[in-house]
Amino acid sequence: MGNVSCILLSGGIGTRMKLATPKQFLLVGGKPLLVHVLERIDTIEEINEIIIPSPKDYMKHTEEVLNNFGFSTPIRCIEGGATRQESVCKGLLEVSNEQSIIHEAVRPFVTREEFVELIQNQDEAAIFGLDIPFTVLGGNDYIEENLERNYLINVQLPQRFPTEKLLAAHLNATSKGLSFTDDASLYFDFYKSRVKVIKGSEYNLKITNPIDRNIAEVIYKEYILGGNGNVYNV
Repeated sequence: MGNVSCILLSGGIGTRMKLATPKQFLLVGGKPLLVHVLERIDTIEEINEIIIPSPKDYMKHTEEVLNNFGFSTPIRCIEGGATRQESVCKGLLEVSNEQSIIHEAVRPFVTREEFVELIQNQDEAAIFGLDIPFTVLGGNDYIEENLERNYLINVQLPQRFPTEKLLAAHLNATSKGLSFTDDASLYFDFYKSRVKVIKGSEYNLKITNPIDRNIAEVIYKEYILGGNGNVYNV
């Protein structure tokens, strides 16, 4: 596979975290979450451009963070959309490679090896995912159906797709007013084609709620600073 682009979503505003600034700037181990991810991506030769959709009011701050840490991979910060889906679509319009990886700045413990495995996978589209270890039921205020958890996937990022095909799926969803919470579901809904699921890692945590920040500090101290390669190797 040739060169690959990475769209690094950095458009959240930290509502659930109850933060004054977006959670992608939250410090873990003394560094913003955004920086943790970029440090991994910056070592991967195949990724030769990074597009970062950012909230309009924080574009300057994002660029300042990038300049402070000095990455070698070309990075462009663009104004993100009103939704995650719109931000991905805007990022795809800026991509110059045939393959695109989608990742989130708030998943700071993705490993270099996971990116490489995604790039080297020969399937048309590939994602990371985990089995669901708990009971899942369908319903809202009341249970309406039983779901077979052995057939369910806890979807993770990063995810890789052909750029043109993913963009076409996004434009179709936009034209029809369809909303999706991730790109694998959007892609599958449009093409009904196979998307490879690669076994993910429990350490690839998404920082969403306040308790996740505490968990992230533990992961950082015990498995990254601790260098326990048998458990987690960045």
